[in-house]
Amino acid sequence: DHFLFLLNIRSPQLRQWLVKRGQSTVTVEAGASSTPAAATVPNAATNRIVGRWLLGCSGLVVGAVVLGGVTRLTESGLSMVDWHLVREMKPPQTQAEWEAEFSKYQQFPEFKIMNHDMTLPEFKFIFYMEWGHRMWGRLVGLAYILPTIYFWRKGYFTRSMKGKVLGLCGFVFFQGLLGWYMVKSGLEEKPESYDIPRVSQYRLSAHLGSALLLYCASLWTGLTLMLPAHKMAETKRLMQLRRFAKGTGGLVFLTALSGAFVAGLDAGLVYNSFPKMGERWVPDDLLAFSPTLKNFFENPTTVQFDHRILAISSLTAITGLYMFSRRMVLPRRAKIAISLLAAMAYGQVALGISTLLLYVPTPLAATHQSGSVALLSLAIWVLAELRKMPK
Repeated sequence: DHFLFLLNIRSPQLRQWLVKRGQSTVTVEAGASSTPAAATVPNAATNRIVGRWLLGCSGLVVGAVVLGGVTRLTESGLSMVDWHLVREMKPPQTQAEWEAEFSKYQQFPEFKIMNHDMTLPEFKFIFYMEWGHRMWGRLVGLAYILPTIYFWRKGYFTRSMKGKVLGLCGFVFFQGLLGWYMVKSGLEEKPESYDIPRVSQYRLSAHLGSALLLYCASLWTGLTLMLPAHKMAETKRLMQLRRFAKGTGGLVFLTALSGAFVAGLDAGLVYNSFPKMGERWVPDDLLAFSPTLKNFFENPTTVQFDHRILAISSLTAITGLYMFSRRMVLPRRAKIAISLLAAMAYGQVALGISTLLLYVPTPLAATHQSGSVALLSLAIWVLAELRKMPK
């Protein structure tokens, strides 16, 4: 009908106007339908949302690490002698329930050997410490899994991001199982050992190490989504700085892991002097165990010695990184990150030495442990600032 009407119009001007109007209507319609396509997800805005969520998750992981450290320092970790995903979320309420829980604890080596005169109020304290750590772990799990489902359905993840997020969620689950596997090692009867019952330092280091890996992966992914990469000329100096920063980050991670062995063996209590260990630079009992390799994981003296060496190496590397970066033109954020990393490294070493000299007081030791996570975070921030532009 429209075309018949057009043919009937004699006036060429009117005909032209109508044709033009028809074209513009078509373009407007095409424009309207293409607006949602222009705001496709994932885009910069959704990336920022996902980045913020991952930074929030990594913050919760820090909370778990700090709580776990305090649980270890107050020797509360073996107070809950079984593991149920849902049932243990409700702590004992009545006197009878508390007494039942306490009598379960009394059947295990820690009570028999170390805490045989413990009262119920004292038990409640260590129970709530461990319960708090476990509940925090549940919270971390939900903070990863629920938003993952939501963002996935909204289409906020790229294909590569989907793999990363699934990996992170799986890792959280693995972390919980590893925690229980660790606790189990402290509940076993060891008739041949006269030592105080404690969890295996290998499992403790695996539990802390995997928490730190989860933290680093979440922080790195979150930061790279939120901070655009700097356009920097790929000079030889920059590539050297980047390589130096990666090595330094690895050293900081290793030092934190060796700290888990120090905690697991109570190695902070063997030589409480600095810079010498007792009267000597290298203590006599450094390699007392055979085979030699066993000393590095089971001899408290060697474990403390290694932690000192690694800490001093990390401090030296970070100082070197700072000096090297001063002579370069770098983006402002990168300079700030490197300066903060250097300042934190000196603070962390001071905290470590103080913890040692004062015979490991719980508040100071817990602060030192949190300091290691802060140092690791700054090292990751430095790496995020120095990363290459994506192709």
